[in-house]
Amino acid sequence: MTRLRWVSALVVAIILAGCTPSFKQNTEVLQQTEDAEEVETAHITSRQLSENYYRTLTPYKESASRGLIVSNVYTKYDIKEVENGLMRISQNVFDTEKYFFQEGQNLSANTVSYWLARENQTTNQREDLQGLNPSSLDANGKELEPTIKAVEAPVYLSHIVEQNYLTMTDDNKVGLGGISIGLALNSIYYYQKEQYGEYYEEPIPNEKLEKAAIEIAEKVVSRLRARAELADVPIVIGLFKQQPRNSIVPGTYFAYSVVDSGKNALGEWQKINEAYVTFPMSSPPDIYRDMNTSFQKFKQDIDKYFSNFTSVIGTGFYQNNQLQNLEVEIPIQFYGTTEIIGFTQYLTDVMLKQLPKDVAITVSVTSVNGPEVLIKKERDSDTPFVHIYE
Repeated sequence: MTRLRWVSALVVAIILAGCTPSFKQNTEVLQQTEDAEEVETAHITSRQLSENYYRTLTPYKESASRGLIVSNVYTKYDIKEVENGLMRISQNVFDTEKYFFQEGQNLSANTVSYWLARENQTTNQREDLQGLNPSSLDANGKELEPTIKAVEAPVYLSHIVEQNYLTMTDDNKVGLGGISIGLALNSIYYYQKEQYGEYYEEPIPNEKLEKAAIEIAEKVVSRLRARAELADVPIVIGLFKQQPRNSIVPGTYFAYSVVDSGKNALGEWQKINEAYVTFPMSSPPDIYRDMNTSFQKFKQDIDKYFSNFTSVIGTGFYQNNQLQNLEVEIPIQFYGTTEIIGFTQYLTDVMLKQLPKDVAITVSVTSVNGPEVLIKKERDSDTPFVHIYE
């Protein structure tokens, strides 16, 4: 018999982080400010939600380029993944037990904006602020036609994410121990043939995108290394491929490289095999076929409960062709609390019966009133946590 555990909102909040928290001593430390001659007092948080998360410092410092990502990255899914994916990559280099996370403090909003520009748009700036996207001018200095520009000189780089990883020194100070840079790249170049005209799409071939991305990464590293404060820290560079504007799943990082402490050259590029896919699929590739069959059975059972049911959408995250977790969204019409309770119990049974046991699963039920139910099951568990919102 399925055992449901009804838990408080606080516990659910912790579960949402996907982990059991560990508690450590809240530590007061000194952190160097932008003015190298000054230090300020900070505290390292005592709570570490899991080994997959870094502890942070308070007061929390927002990114020096805060706000740009919203206008530079196409979808809310990519906005989330370009940061989360970079943190996953960073864990290959910066141990979560030894390093503390801080949002990027070295690249200002102005710097990022200049770097995202085309070369010919920043000719009045100093060399380290030149645009990293190709010039839109031809050899004679004339603006390229939109259709030619879309093929020969698309905008590759759409955003830059910076993350800082701090370490503790012997004298109870924290300092920069490493830096990670995520380069968000366009998979499609959107353009207009005339002002206020229709938008057109030009897909950027993978090979061309990867070549351009590596060249951009080399320039970024060179500019970072030229800064005294970044001259001797490891630098991680990740390459993130955005999905199209209308996508309902995020893109992923496809490669990363590490510049070792004191070195100027990028190390060997490491391929990343990650993908987000939606279920159900009408014609799934072989790799997703079994999971798609399970999800269709799950959906069919839900359809039996609500005669007017419309949609059940699942998003699966794959690493190295293995499904790691599945998030399911179920919008319903709200009729009453008792019906929600009954549906939740039925839904939990169906989830355990039809979906794989060895996958972490989160099911969110929503109505026009907002979130109604959250069900979360850890990998290899058959006792999901269930919460009905009041």
